[in-house]
Amino acid sequence: MTSLDLGDPLAPAPAKALWLVTLADLALLLVGFLVLVQATGDHSALARGLRGGFGTIVLDAPEAPPMPVAAAAVAFASGSSALTDPAPLVAWARDALADPRVVVSVTGSDGSDVLLAADRARAVLAALVAAGLPPARLTLLTARGPARATLTLAFAGEPTRSRP
Repeated sequence: MTSLDLGDPLAPAPAKALWLVTLADLALLLVGFLVLVQATGDHSALARGLRGGFGTIVLDAPEAPPMPVAAAAVAFASGSSALTDPAPLVAWARDALADPRVVVSVTGSDGSDVLLAADRARAVLAALVAAGLPPARLTLLTARGPARATLTLAFAGEPTRSRP
C-alpha cells in the first residue's frame, strides 16, 4: 500500500486570479443585458427606460435642459415690474452670450402672483432684446420665490450646423 501525500494541511491554498472571476462576472452581465435587449421588441422604449433609471441625460435630445453655469439677479420693488437700471444686467448678459455655446434663461418670480412674475421676466427680456442681444438664445420662465428676476447662464453645447 502506498500512502497518499496530502501535503501540509496548514499550508495556504494557491492564489487564484481574482481578475479572471471579475472578468467572467462582467461577461455574464453583458450577455444578460444583450439577451434583455434582444428580448424586447421596442428598443427605443428600453433606451428611454435605461436613461430614466440611471438618471443620464442625452444632450442631443430635445427635452434635455441646458446645464446651468452662472446666475445673476435683479431685485424689484414689492408689487412692481419696473426695471430701474438695466445697464449692468445687459452688460452681464452680453458678456455671457459672447460664447455661442451658452443660453440665458430669464426667470421672473414673486411669492404668489404668477402674472407679476411673468411681467418681471418680460421686462428683463425686453431690456435685453432692446440692447441687441439675440432673442433665439433667451428663454422666459416663471417661478415662485422672492420678488426678483433671475438670469441663469447655461451651457447648451456646441451650436448645430446645417449641412449643405
